Amino acid sequence: MDQVTHFLRAFVQSFRNLLPVIGVVALYQWLVIGAWPQGVGTVLAGLFLVALGIALFLRGLELSVFPIGRNIADAFVAKGMLSWLLIFGFCLGAATVIAEPALIALAQKAEMVSEGRIDAWTLRLLVAASVGGAIVLGILRSILKHSVLWYVLVGYLLLIPVTYLTPPEITGLAFDAGAVSVNMVTVPLVVALGMGLMASLKGRRVLSEGFGLAALAVMAPRLTVQLYGIVVYASDPTVLDGYGPGAGLGAVQMASAPVWSLLTDVLSLMANLVPVVLVVLVFQFLVIRQPMLHPRRLVGGALLLLFGLFAFSEGLTSGLFPIGEHLASGLARTGGGAYLVMFVFLLGFAVTLVEPALMAVIRHAAHLDPFRIRPPVVRGLVALGVGLGLVIGALRFIYGWSLDHVFAGSLGLLAVLAVLAPRDLVAFCFDLGGIATSDVTVPVIAALGVGLAMATGGDDVMMQGFGLVALASLYVIITVLLYVIVVQRIQSHGEMS
Repeated sequence: MDQVTHFLRAFVQSFRNLLPVIGVVALYQWLVIGAWPQGVGTVLAGLFLVALGIALFLRGLELSVFPIGRNIADAFVAKGMLSWLLIFGFCLGAATVIAEPALIALAQKAEMVSEGRIDAWTLRLLVAASVGGAIVLGILRSILKHSVLWYVLVGYLLLIPVTYLTPPEITGLAFDAGAVSVNMVTVPLVVALGMGLMASLKGRRVLSEGFGLAALAVMAPRLTVQLYGIVVYASDPTVLDGYGPGAGLGAVQMASAPVWSLLTDVLSLMANLVPVVLVVLVFQFLVIRQPMLHPRRLVGGALLLLFGLFAFSEGLTSGLFPIGEHLASGLARTGGGAYLVMFVFLLGFAVTLVEPALMAVIRHAAHLDPFRIRPPVVRGLVALGVGLGLVIGALRFIYGWSLDHVFAGSLGLLAVLAVLAPRDLVAFCFDLGGIATSDVTVPVIAALGVGLAMATGGDDVMMQGFGLVALASLYVIITVLLYVIVVQRIQSHGEMS
């Protein structure tokens, strides 16, 4: 009975988190359209499924993913198997990313927009390999007691010159590829692995040293994809020519029976989870050679996770996915810059509040430092950062700002704030940037970006349509870093007085 009560409370809380999204859509229909949209019942039903999926997903994480991450880290440390731990980290990172639905969608969109000039599989393999390498680097950093600050500073400062050297058609795509390289399953498992590793090593601070893996996993693909773009462009300077506003963009009609469609969705979801499950089982039974602790609870948690992801994905398809395109097309028709900026901010703020991975990780971190990490405040700051990033992106559409200049300025500000921020919270703040752009925000923002690029008549969808997801991710980090700096200054001033 306690489990049922716990689930009902989680479901009610999840549905409350959806109220801002419903409010944004209602406000948009009232101020801009002046009438209720068609199919509003389907959208509301989809949002109900999203709330149900989030509740099931969070419970499944607590019962399966978090314990598995901690147990594997404990076992590797206890046996002194550093080399195997690094191999596991690479395989885990690559396996979770190669099957990431948001990355698959982004790669396919890039291949479609570029009319095949950018190969979707090549892009996915590059991102997967770079994420795996970043996890290895992050584990070594934790063991060697290196501060994550210098790793991310070097990486992001290196991005500035690389960004200017990269063909502009590739820049936004590369930054977005990094933002979508982590997902609802990857983030909790990677965070649990990092925190479990620090908890297993004596004298380590879990909060300051256990985070940072997600931050490196987001940064690495941005460098890798841009370097790939530089190499491709150098070998054939004409390979990226010929993009037009709408090149290759066509509506894909899929007609299938509802039952078959649902079955296909379930099988696709299971296929995305298979690589992760195989990596965990192979290392658990063939390398560590230990039985799973509490196998029934783990299986039950895995089933809740699967059902939650299924309900969540179905709810996204019918409830949240259409919202980005709907708002983008309607706002572009109005031609009003004020409406555009306002609703882009509100949409980004609202959808971030329902990001399941964000909820799970913040709640997990709050147990380590309940005084400075307060889940409602941190979630609000992350949502604010996403909204600000989308506003910057919208203003870029309106005023024609260079994407290179916007990224370079944002990265410079990020570097300054990272140096000024409390060292023990830097890794956590950078991780939030990747966590915020996951399975909810990415599809909505990506649809919004491409829709705005086409509706505003941009010269090049490849340059204009991508980049919003990356800006949302960057300004999450900037916002949270600024907050922790202010809090630290206030505390220091109070202690001095």
